[in-house]
Parts: sequence; C-alpha cells; structure tokens
Amino acid sequence: MLLLEVLGSALLGLALSATAARVLTRRLPSTKVVLVSGVLGALFGAYLTHFALGPGHNTLTATLIGAVLVSAVVLSLLLRPAAGPRRPSHRTPFSLPSRG
Repeated sequence: MLLLEVLGSALLGLALSATAARVLTRRLPSTKVVLVSGVLGALFGAYLTHFALGPGHNTLTATLIGAVLVSAVVLSLLLRPAAGPRRPSHRTPFSLPSRG
C-alpha cells in the first residue's frame, strides 16, 4: 500500500506541475524547477498526510488528496507577479504628505 501511495503521489505531483508549467509558463521559473518542486511537494504531502492520519487510517484517497494539496501550495510559492500595466505612483518613495 505504501508503494502505491508513493508512486501515485509522485505521478499526481508530476501531472500537476506539468500542467502548471504549460499554463503559467511566463509566471514560473524554468520547467525543470517546476517539475522537481511539484514532485517533491507531492511526496512531502503524502508523507505528511500519512503521518497525520496515523496508524489504522491508511487510506489511499486521503493520502493522495493531501499530496496534491501540498504540491499545489509549493507550486503557488513559485509564481511571480503578472507582468501587466502598472499604475504610476503619485508620490515619490519615502515622501511624507504635506499639510497644506
């Protein structure tokens, strides 16, 4: 059962990270970093969920859901802000407002 959890979570992390790398190409670092981070996040999520459930609650579904959630959190930490039109600041940096 443990082997299924490890293989399943690694495959789900790989699928999630490959999808993120394809959809959010401009907002993520290199594809290799994204793929490795997604798989490692899923493996850590599976371990964390398996440890949190404890002995006697070894359900494959819950472990895989935990793996996908942690992998999504790790991938969200890699996102950069979108490059769009920014509004110019009306005040200069470190300026104090005048009182009239």
